[in-house]
Amino acid sequence: MLKYSIHQFVQKTQQDESAREFFELETDRLLEVNLNGLVWAKAGSMISYEGSIKFEREGMLEHGLGKFVKKAFSGEGAQLMKANGKGKLYVADRGKKITILDLEGESIFINGNDLLAFQDGLKWDINLMRRVAGMMAGGLFNVHLEGQGLVAFTSHYEPLTLLVTSDRPIFTDPNATVAWSGNLEPEFVTDIQLKSLFGRGSGESVQMKFSGNGFVVVQPFEEVYQVQQS
Repeated sequence: MLKYSIHQFVQKTQQDESAREFFELETDRLLEVNLNGLVWAKAGSMISYEGSIKFEREGMLEHGLGKFVKKAFSGEGAQLMKANGKGKLYVADRGKKITILDLEGESIFINGNDLLAFQDGLKWDINLMRRVAGMMAGGLFNVHLEGQGLVAFTSHYEPLTLLVTSDRPIFTDPNATVAWSGNLEPEFVTDIQLKSLFGRGSGESVQMKFSGNGFVVVQPFEEVYQVQQS
């Protein structure tokens, strides 16, 4: 059993004052944003901050009517907040592991529930998975991000990246799928045999099929999302 004196505990767990990057992993499950301007983050993800920072929930029509209509059907997981000012902001999401990506003109799709934060200036849009909406309880939407800037996403435990090639499509469970490359567009397929084998009408019987050339990120956990009804 590990035991610490108060002094040892503070030394081991205190924040890293040397952090200078815009996004820094304070721990594997805690993101530090060294803010001097604006950042977008998942609503409710703030756990602490210092400095002069103003928080504001995303406006209903802030990004246009099209995104507002999509968000109305995408559940609470798509809700964003703006943090604007100067200081240190700490965000996290239910103890999930955090990964930081530096987009250099590339694009990526991230499950809306797994998007933690992204740098202002990145282009983004919400993509509804309409074909799967009536087949399962969650995982109905994702966010497409592209451009130059940093983005942080979360996963339960260590994520695994699978390469998709033209001769080898990849099949994944939607509730375990975290992200995929921006050039891929998944299909949704139903496997009645798997439904019978596992006896689950909203899990492994519905799969995402990725074809082409790119990658898909999965987590060793099936996360069932609750869609919020207004």
